Amino acid sequence: MTQRTTPPFRADMVGSLLRSQRLKEAREKQAAGTIDVAALARVEDEEIAKLVKKQEEVGLQAVTDGEFRRAFWHFDFLENLTGVRGIETEGIAFKGVATKGHGVRVVGKIDFPDNHPHLAHFKYLKSVTNKVPKMTIPSPSMLHYRGGRKAVDASAYLHMEDYYADLGKAYAKAVKAFYDAGCRYLQLDDTSLSYFCDPEQRQMLKDRGDDPERLIHIYRDMINTATAAKPADMTITTHTCRGNFKSTFIASGGYEPVAEMVFNGINVDGYFMEWDDERSGGFEPLRFLPKGKQVVLGLVTTKLGTVETKHYLKRRIEQATQFAPLDQLCLSPQCGFASTEEGNVLAEDEQWAKLALIVETAKEVWG
Repeated sequence: MTQRTTPPFRADMVGSLLRSQRLKEAREKQAAGTIDVAALARVEDEEIAKLVKKQEEVGLQAVTDGEFRRAFWHFDFLENLTGVRGIETEGIAFKGVATKGHGVRVVGKIDFPDNHPHLAHFKYLKSVTNKVPKMTIPSPSMLHYRGGRKAVDASAYLHMEDYYADLGKAYAKAVKAFYDAGCRYLQLDDTSLSYFCDPEQRQMLKDRGDDPERLIHIYRDMINTATAAKPADMTITTHTCRGNFKSTFIASGGYEPVAEMVFNGINVDGYFMEWDDERSGGFEPLRFLPKGKQVVLGLVTTKLGTVETKHYLKRRIEQATQFAPLDQLCLSPQCGFASTEEGNVLAEDEQWAKLALIVETAKEVWG
């Protein structure tokens, strides 16, 4: 068994990291009008450079910008698509807490603009590391799942089939744009893949007029449109979780209802999947994993500060190998540490200890 030289790596990470105190203060000052956007960008640049160095020191082969320039893991990207507008709305309800009231609405024809700010964000990340710069963006389904038909103006799209088609094409342009910017490791974050496993979420979709079985196949087709022309030297993965905000969650349920379709029907190279507690079910769905694809086992929780042990992680990896070959498995946290700028309820030193543990454990398991 060996370490991998292409993504996903044996020791990997989902993407977001706890925002530094200096960054938080700078964002507060910019919001209050005491510093301008350019001053905030300088702080972001400096803090990201330090963050990247820390990831390199921990031993990660792929590094991210920690999503330090974002307030949300998804809205910041989505509202900068052509035809999409950020709006103030009710917060997203998690178990016991809700996010800030922000959302997106489709008001025109969807497209990916040449000047999308996340392209510049990636280029800066690439400029400050000799490791593999990893870019994370929300999956195309994330522009639909939360709001459904009500979040799409009929003046823009009378027929939803046209909307889905344009969204897939826009993401195909995004994939090419990131590749042209030098990105060789792109991740599509897609909570819906797990939410379809939760009876409450499926009922929510039915109540608003969507058929869950049809909808997940629509989402599959949009992702496949996005990745259809992916160059051979570019790795695209997905990440799915059951919600991640201030250490809380939304959904529960094992992957069994969607595993065969997700593993064999979605054209990506790997899957970051959470298995950090009983809400994720067992490893049995891994039996559907085809040859040539990787699953990154999200065994280390980002929701609690208690650091797992190597013995625990090795035992869980061994359990997973009952259903998929060890060579097709990798290790990571179950989600990001800060899917929103507020971050989860743990300390920065605990975050880094968890990432170091993943690197050390991967070396011992895979050589």
